[in-house]
Amino acid sequence: GGKGGDALVTARHLAGEGANVNVILLGENKHEDAVLNLNAIEEMDFSIKMITVKDVEELKPLTADILVDGMLGTGFSGRPREPFRTAIKVFNQSKGYKVSIDVPSGINADTGEAFQDEYVKPDLVVTFHDMKPGLLKYNFNIVVKKIGIPPEAEIYAGPGDVIVNLPKRRFSSKKGENGRVLVIGGSYTFSGAPTLAGMAALRTGADLVYVAAPEDTAKIIAGYSPDLISIKLQGKNISPSNLEELKPWIDRADVVIIGPGMGLSDETVEASKTIVNYLREKNKTAVIDADALKAIKGYELYNKVVITPHAGEFKIFFGEEPSINMRERINQVVRNAEKCKCTVLLKGYIDIISDGKRFKLNKTGNPGMTVGGSGDTLTGIVGTLMAQRIEPFIAAYLGVFINSLAGTLAYNKLGAHLAPTDIVNEIPNVINNPLEAFKKKVYKRILE
Repeated sequence: GGKGGDALVTARHLAGEGANVNVILLGENKHEDAVLNLNAIEEMDFSIKMITVKDVEELKPLTADILVDGMLGTGFSGRPREPFRTAIKVFNQSKGYKVSIDVPSGINADTGEAFQDEYVKPDLVVTFHDMKPGLLKYNFNIVVKKIGIPPEAEIYAGPGDVIVNLPKRRFSSKKGENGRVLVIGGSYTFSGAPTLAGMAALRTGADLVYVAAPEDTAKIIAGYSPDLISIKLQGKNISPSNLEELKPWIDRADVVIIGPGMGLSDETVEASKTIVNYLREKNKTAVIDADALKAIKGYELYNKVVITPHAGEFKIFFGEEPSINMRERINQVVRNAEKCKCTVLLKGYIDIISDGKRFKLNKTGNPGMTVGGSGDTLTGIVGTLMAQRIEPFIAAYLGVFINSLAGTLAYNKLGAHLAPTDIVNEIPNVINNPLEAFKKKVYKRILE
């Protein structure tokens, strides 16, 4: 990965200073930086010895003046897989002054979480740009080195966030492993909203997308696309009595999206409350949007939830209108996210995302994003990223970046005539090549 590229740069410079350098490669170099820097040192066969590990049994404790950890970086979370798990153990057993690049391998840079004892224990951490929050949990000797990154690069969501945080699909993965998404929504009038959320989820990479809607609405959704699995709920509107029908689907889903097109009839409002209470009881990963958000105004939620209000819904849910002053608006989102114990994504000309501790901004949108349905595509994207085990705060700012940039690609082709289905169709173009898509983000300001 990128940290591997940094390690190879380190090897090249140390060799240039006369050091005797051994580089141990643990896997195939796929990251552009790693490939570029590996190519740069492959000709330095007198000063750098390259060792490629093909089996973890080859890894044995070493002795050196300096040992550099260039394995797992800021994109890591969970438990290290092999060969990294064994390599971390061997690294810790080796003798010499140990240095970790950016963050010790095995530690989540944002949260500080590590699986049991499976992380590097260095004598020194050289981290870049700014202190990583996760490092504050440890008593490491840490040096922060500035590398010329402006503050805006950290505050605004960008293509690098997509490249670093989106999981790579395993070649041997099985159906359902890459996300089971359940959308609960729809009504007699609004069959399109849950359909758009479901289609966006599929285009974001979900393996299975279920859409639960009132029976007549579910038939319309089933007729729209064979790609969506339609769940027909009894009744004209979603009501509290539907919970028993929904429970098995909720339990098997990786994420539940609730709200698109549900409506605000008395029975639907009660249904939203009943379903959200069940989600909380099960500690279920969820995205709450639109009508469901209005129905549960003032609720205290939990840290596995993302809510996606526009300014009007924000006022209804939190009881205060978002300020027109951007600094105060950010403070409002951060404060209220902490209060409701969830991640808040306030949609607007500049989107604001916070989990109460951190915040991110996004400004990749365009005037065409006012089209009805763009918020539904957003919930589908965010929900799928959460289903793929990306933490809610990161999933929220990645999701709004992808949705807005997909909208801008559509806007560049169609102008103000874009439809939400055009946004859905552009999602793969953003995910597959976010940097190239970002270069095309400048749109013609036809309204000015």
